[in-house]
Amino acid sequence: MRIKFILFLIIFIAPTLLLAQGRKISKVVIDAGHGGKDIGAQGAISKEKDITLAVTLKLGKIITDSMKSLQVIYTRTTDDYPSLVDRHEIANRAKADLFLAIHVNSTPFTYTKVLEGYKTVKKKKKTVRQPIYRTIKHHTTTRSGVETYVLGLHRNSQKEGAIGEYGDNVADEPGLLDTNDPQTAIIIAQYSQAFLKKSISFGAKIQEQVAIAGRPDLGVKQMNLEVLAGSAMPGVLVEIGFITNTEEEIYLNSERGQHEVALALYKAIKAYKAEVEK
Repeated sequence: MRIKFILFLIIFIAPTLLLAQGRKISKVVIDAGHGGKDIGAQGAISKEKDITLAVTLKLGKIITDSMKSLQVIYTRTTDDYPSLVDRHEIANRAKADLFLAIHVNSTPFTYTKVLEGYKTVKKKKKTVRQPIYRTIKHHTTTRSGVETYVLGLHRNSQKEGAIGEYGDNVADEPGLLDTNDPQTAIIIAQYSQAFLKKSISFGAKIQEQVAIAGRPDLGVKQMNLEVLAGSAMPGVLVEIGFITNTEEEIYLNSERGQHEVALALYKAIKAYKAEVEK
């Protein structure tokens, strides 16, 4: 039984892990979140869709200028709205090696009751004073920092479906992922696990660069996100700050802030590329 298990590892799992490691990272997709009619989160002076596009274009330029071996593919470069499916399909059709979605965080509304005065009402033949309140809606926070998301396990079957559909993109050998071969499901599952591991590694590098830049590091987390589930490659979604935090919103709208965020993401991509290709 032990010998059979070892043979299984050698025949199926080991080759897959080897294929997943050492692969050249030649194309990265940068996805500016929201756009067009979908403004995303809104702050006091700006909209999420505009910040994500500005940072995306700055990041793309840094990569193009500084890393000639890496091609940048955008899901949008103007104020339009590709659907979530469009976004991962752009990445799949381009045969990309890495997917990065850029978003801006926000916090839920909070509500405060404010006493405005009193009114006189009659209750059981008695006159009483009844308070009048007005509800004020707040959408500001002191929370700040950057957090990165990798795909949650509940969408893993969709990820495996994308890997199977775009098998020739994923595998180094054409035809390796033959959906008619029963053994292919095992290989696809291993690719999916390898991609999750790589996504976590990439997310950790983003958070590391964020901390070096002096921004609060909120960690790497999992979420069931369509753009990550439908892409047949490692990928993350990064929330680069809180638009509902007055100071962070100003920072994210400034040239300095956008450049610093883009530079941190560039350094993370560069470190990830070096790790995978070694």
